[in-house]
Amino acid sequence: MSILAAGLVLIPTYNERENVELIIRAVLGLPKNFHILIIDDGSPDGTGAIVRGLLGEFVGRLFLEERAGKQGLGTAYIFGFRWALARGYDFIFEMDADFSHNPQDLLRLHEACAVQGYDLAIGSRYSDGVNVVNWPMNRVLMSYFASKYVRGITGMPIHDATAGFKCYAARVLRAIDLSKIHFVGYAFQIEMKWLAYCLKFRLKEVPIIFTDRTRGHSKMSSGIFKEALFGVVQMKLSSWVHPPRRLSSEN
Repeated sequence: MSILAAGLVLIPTYNERENVELIIRAVLGLPKNFHILIIDDGSPDGTGAIVRGLLGEFVGRLFLEERAGKQGLGTAYIFGFRWALARGYDFIFEMDADFSHNPQDLLRLHEACAVQGYDLAIGSRYSDGVNVVNWPMNRVLMSYFASKYVRGITGMPIHDATAGFKCYAARVLRAIDLSKIHFVGYAFQIEMKWLAYCLKFRLKEVPIIFTDRTRGHSKMSSGIFKEALFGVVQMKLSSWVHPPRRLSSEN
């Protein structure tokens, strides 16, 4: 089953009251019929209440799921993947709430999958140089060399392994056993790309400019990158013992 929408944009939130209404209006104002699912982890700043106040304005296009407490980025996206698949969306997007991902680039990610036929489109900061604005140099270097490290360990031909701005064709998510995803931080982003690559799906990097948030507070920490760096070796070794297999036979 499919529905008449360009796709569902998953936006996990935690304390994003400064950004959430702005990002909703920016995405739903695009010249394609995107839908949005906000997955809010009990934000104490009232993010969920702001979204609830907009549901009546965007009936059938804006949805809200509120979870009890901060449970991690990976679990939020997996929740969203299952929500989207159960409702028949053909394309599912991951996007941050803080405008570090330009909503206009959703159109390019959608084109890569819906028109060009790729299975996973990745908004990439590093496929065409280094396109990061307003990050301190130490953070740019940490992110850039983390992706180089992942590429070296896995052999996966992706320049931006930790990218969190993506479009999945639904067939990718139906083929992955979401119950066996190991990581919840930014290693989750690497693991999902790795599984799509191992399962022979077609991946494309779409160059973007990543601009650090100007409102609210970053959730990034050195611990998140450590999880990613050490998790990559574990992920690679595990794939030798238990090679990933598709859940469905869909091509």
